[in-house]
Amino acid sequence: MADGHRLLLENARQVVLVCARGERFLARDALRSLAVLEGASLVVGTDGFIKAIGPADAIQKQFSEETFQERIDCSGKCILPGLVDAHTHPVWAGERVHEFAMKLAGATYMDIHQAGGGINFTVERTRQASEEELFSSFQQRLGCMMRAGTTLVECKSGYGLSLETELKMLRVIERARRELDISISATYCGAHSVPKGKTATEAADDIINNHLPKLKELGRNGEIHVDNIDVFCEKGVFDLDSTRRILQSGKDIGLQINFHGDELHPMKAAELGVELGAQAISHLEEVSDEGIAAMAAARCSAVLLPTTAYMLRLKQPRARKMLDEGVIVALGSDFNPNAYCFSMPMVMHLACVNMRMSMPEALAAATINAAYALGKSHTHGSLEVGKRGDLIIINSSRWEHLIYQFGGHHELIDYVIAKGKVIYKK
Repeated sequence: MADGHRLLLENARQVVLVCARGERFLARDALRSLAVLEGASLVVGTDGFIKAIGPADAIQKQFSEETFQERIDCSGKCILPGLVDAHTHPVWAGERVHEFAMKLAGATYMDIHQAGGGINFTVERTRQASEEELFSSFQQRLGCMMRAGTTLVECKSGYGLSLETELKMLRVIERARRELDISISATYCGAHSVPKGKTATEAADDIINNHLPKLKELGRNGEIHVDNIDVFCEKGVFDLDSTRRILQSGKDIGLQINFHGDELHPMKAAELGVELGAQAISHLEEVSDEGIAAMAAARCSAVLLPTTAYMLRLKQPRARKMLDEGVIVALGSDFNPNAYCFSMPMVMHLACVNMRMSMPEALAAATINAAYALGKSHTHGSLEVGKRGDLIIINSSRWEHLIYQFGGHHELIDYVIAKGKVIYKK
C-alpha cells in the first residue's frame, strides 16, 4: 500500500527515545538520564522508518487525515527501541550441557578446552551438520532472541575453523539476513580457536592467504555480506602478533574490527585494538588501565558480556571504571553453547547487579551503544525521526520494569516491531 503510513502507536505512557539529538553513542554525563517522552505517540512510514514522535494530541492533529495499516493503543504502556545484542555465536551444532556440569564441579574453561571440549567439541559437530540443519536451529534461536526484544543482533561464525565450514556458517547467516525480519550484523570469526594440528601462526597464515581472499571475492559477487572481523586474542589461542596480522588483513578488505580481547589473561588486546582502529572490543575482564584510557580516547566501544563472567565465575569486567573514564560501553548476550542466554533484558539486569551499572547506562548499552559497536547507530538504537522503526512495547507504566523484573520479559513484552511491522505479539 503506497499511500498512508504503516503504523501508529498512540498514547504511550512513556516513549524512551534514548537519544533525542542524533547522538551516535552515549558516554559520561549523557548517561545520567535518557530522553523519555510522557504521553506520546509515534508514526512509522510504509518504508519502515520513523516519521514522527511527539505529544499524543499533536500527533493526532498532524495525522488526523492520514490512513494507517495498523494502529496500536499503547495507553499505560511503554515504547522502547528494539534491543541490540552486540555479541553472539548463534550458528552451531553440538550443545555443551554436559560441560555445564563439569564447570559446576570446578573445571575451568581452559581445562575443558585443553581436554578437547569447549569450542573443539562444537566445531566437530558443526562440521558434521548440514547447512539446512544449521539454518533451522539458528532460525529458532533468533526467534527466541526476538521474543525477548532483540531487533538487531551481531552473529559470528567461528565453529568451522576450516574455510569450508566457516563459509557454510556465513551462508547460513546470509540466508537469515535476507529472509528474516530481525536485522543482522555478520562477523567472520575464523580465528575463534587454533584448529587441531596447526600452530597459531599456521592458522593465521591460512586465514590471511585463503579465507579472507575468498570472503573478499564472495563479497564482491554479492553472495555473502560480512561486516566485521573477529579473533579470539588469548593466551594459548591467538597471540598478539597473530591477532594483529589477521585483524589488519580483515581491515584491508573493508571489514570493521570487532574482536575478543583480554578475557582470561591480560594481553594488552585493548591497546592493540586501538592501534588498529577497532570499532569494538569484547570481554575485557582483564583489560589494563592503559587499555581503558586508550579506548576512551579512541571512541572504541567496549562490549561487555555479564553472562560470561557469571557462568564461568570469572571476575566481572570493570564497567564502572570504563564508564567513569568515558568509554562507550555496550552489552551483548554472548549467546553460545557455553553461555546459553537469549535475553538482553536478563543481560541488562546482570549488568546492573554484577557490574554496578545504572538502569539508564544498561539500556543505553543495549541500544544506542550496542548499535555503535556494530557501526549501525545512525539507523538503529534509538527512537528518532528518520531511524528504523524497530521497537518494543512493554506492558508496564515505567520502562525500568524491563530490567527490574529478572526473567520477566516474557510477560512484559506485548509487541516486538521491526521496520514498522509487528513481528511478535504476545
